[in-house]
Amino acid sequence: MVLSLDTTMFKAKILLIGPNESGKSVLANFLSDATENVGGEYRPTQAVRILEFETQLDGCGEVKSCEVELWDCSGDFKFESCWPALTKDCSGVVLIFNPDVPSHLKEIETWHSMFISSQGLQDSQCLLIAHHKPGSAIEEGRLPLASQLSRLPLIHSEMEEEPEDLRRAFCSYLGKVVNTLSESREREEMSIIT
Repeated sequence: MVLSLDTTMFKAKILLIGPNESGKSVLANFLSDATENVGGEYRPTQAVRILEFETQLDGCGEVKSCEVELWDCSGDFKFESCWPALTKDCSGVVLIFNPDVPSHLKEIETWHSMFISSQGLQDSQCLLIAHHKPGSAIEEGRLPLASQLSRLPLIHSEMEEEPEDLRRAFCSYLGKVVNTLSESREREEMSIIT
């Protein structure tokens, strides 16, 4: 768990994980307001890319500031030996997949097992994003997700149509992560006092 000493400022390390070519870097750039690699041809992330930004959160009791580290993790299994280092002090995990690619639905089960189940993260610390590439038909309705995945909040990313809906959904998720961190810190402080 990564926390700062300021009672209203939290630092959250959020991993963006999922299969190759699912849109992790595009979403990381958008959410952090980064402009690098916008458009152009696909270039896979090598191991990890870290983007940092600060945001204000509502709905966390008082308005809190949050320093966010988005860890844009490669979807290539050749970097599997790095995964334990990536998960150290992780505050939350966003699992991104392309619902138009049938193999992604099966592959995200592996990602869930490696990054979420093994870390003992609460459902409130996790988010599923079904990232639709430009021009894909977005089907309303339930995706055939495995039971452990169907418990997680799911949002559909429609960058061309409703980009601010995605940003609001991510901020709401971030608020839940900060609440979880805050509650955990309060429990730790109480255990020290008692």
